[in-house]
Amino acid sequence: MGERLRTVVADDHYLVREGTRRLLELSGEVSVVGAVGDADELLDAVRRLAPDVVVTDIRMPGGAWRAGFEGIDAAHRVHAEHPGVGVVVLSQYSDALFAFELFKHGTEGFAYLLKDRVGDLEELLGAIRAVASGGSVIDPKVVEGLLARRAVRAEQEELTPRERDVLREMARGRSNGGIARALHLSVSSVEKNVNAIFTKLGLENSGDVHRRVAAVLAYLGP
Repeated sequence: MGERLRTVVADDHYLVREGTRRLLELSGEVSVVGAVGDADELLDAVRRLAPDVVVTDIRMPGGAWRAGFEGIDAAHRVHAEHPGVGVVVLSQYSDALFAFELFKHGTEGFAYLLKDRVGDLEELLGAIRAVASGGSVIDPKVVEGLLARRAVRAEQEELTPRERDVLREMARGRSNGGIARALHLSVSSVEKNVNAIFTKLGLENSGDVHRRVAAVLAYLGP
């Protein structure tokens, strides 16, 4: 096993904060170097402790932050000051508007997960690994709910049912090989569907944008 990922946990509820810390520590993959209770303490901890990843609640009342968006605003500040630090935002809101708010300046190094993922250690660890390497994750439950609503729309450039299936698996952070196994397709078939999705959504091939999550956000956006 490689070196543990240095992580700071932020949540204003002590029991949730400590529960998350202990769960991550027990995984053997993460070293929680700091656990704090508000956005100001989070920024201070990142400056002092130089973590690889931050795991923060979306809401941490108090301070001069937007009410209800403290974690998102802190995530943007962390990225502005420390571009190499990945951020996982835990939220109780399945409404994709909150995810769009997190990703509005770019997707690289950000993850948006619903708080019940704390109980699913592998999902949480997967998001931590992804953002630590510059990847992005959006909670599949957020995607699935909006895909169900979007499916009834019949726009000219609507994705095909198979492309929507592939998009859903992309949102789970799966590679093309992982998507192929999940959907019982060949890797070449998955690659064709992925390229079709990118083309329909007008996503250029750019190293500055994590296109897989950008595709999800572009398709689900208003």
